[in-house]
Amino acid sequence: MTALTLDHVSHAYGRTLAVDDLLLDVAPGELVCLLGPSGCGKTTVLRLAAGLERLQQGRVLLGGAVVADGKTSLPPERRSVGLVFQDYALFPHLSVLQNVSFGLLQISPQEREARAREALRLVGMGDYAAAFPHMLSGGQQQRVALARALSPQPRLMLLDEPFSGLDTALRNEVRDEALHILKSHGAASLMVTHDPEEAMFMADRIALMRAGRLAQIGTPTELYFQPKSAFAASFFGDINRFEATVRQGRVTTPVGEIRAAGYGDGARVEVLIRPEGLQLHSGLAEGGGGLPMVEVLESRLLGRSSLIHLTAHGAAGSGEQAGKGQNAADMHLHARAPGHFLPGVRERLAVSLDPKQTFVFPLQAAE
Repeated sequence: MTALTLDHVSHAYGRTLAVDDLLLDVAPGELVCLLGPSGCGKTTVLRLAAGLERLQQGRVLLGGAVVADGKTSLPPERRSVGLVFQDYALFPHLSVLQNVSFGLLQISPQEREARAREALRLVGMGDYAAAFPHMLSGGQQQRVALARALSPQPRLMLLDEPFSGLDTALRNEVRDEALHILKSHGAASLMVTHDPEEAMFMADRIALMRAGRLAQIGTPTELYFQPKSAFAASFFGDINRFEATVRQGRVTTPVGEIRAAGYGDGARVEVLIRPEGLQLHSGLAEGGGGLPMVEVLESRLLGRSSLIHLTAHGAAGSGEQAGKGQNAADMHLHARAPGHFLPGVRERLAVSLDPKQTFVFPLQAAE
């Protein structure tokens, strides 16, 4: 039995279709991230699951029981869901303990306080029960909001970009803590984010949305290495993109040949290569090892990796249009290498391709 099922859910605001025939489920203990660009409908999906929007079409089921079907709808307080918003929504006039215990109305005062203190202990805020929200840092407020959502012991946690208000270093720390807290609690979780790296860090599965529909759903590994569309492939970071023509099951590019299984001769396709899919080799003579050569434009250290801007000089028929608005004679590419690798400007390097980081899609499906 799933913890949450969204069964062919659609929802419109006026003439704008925000969610279009969405079918999604979340298993008990599973964390699913709704990922996509702004305006794709992911927050609307979360609000429909919570009961904050009245369902127009389809069904919402929690633990196998229908809570909304377009005719009837249980209110949020009767759905056993915990909500964490990006602004935390803490009451400024209540203490941390009072904030966490605020929604615990059906139990005795003693049990309410015990439940709230246990939730605060779980998120590492047990010593701050008497403090007020203005006395806390952003990360501490986020932990309190998480404790408040967990204190009713919900079957489902719903999180709407809960880390977006934090700076980079604190965001990494808090989301790591939140992941372990959610997993140890055991509730199913549905989290909205527009950050691909955050989704890959947090999720057991990612539901990638576009224009109200599911573009692809699967594990982070599946979405990254087995994208089903150019949109899915390019959403997870920078991409080198150009057009090509299939010849004998392959496409020839200025940086090497790529298999194009399933495409007939003469088919026009779009080739996508991740920057980390371009593997650079220094110290090889021109044409050494039969590898194509590229020329360095710029090199930048990004910390854990290095980004190298390249020019690839294409031959006739070897790739007709670069994704950065350049032609095959002067194709601007990006390569990413682990650690410190900063070749000099105009240095010529050999390049090979990682087939796991290269993708071919029909040209009409280009995003």
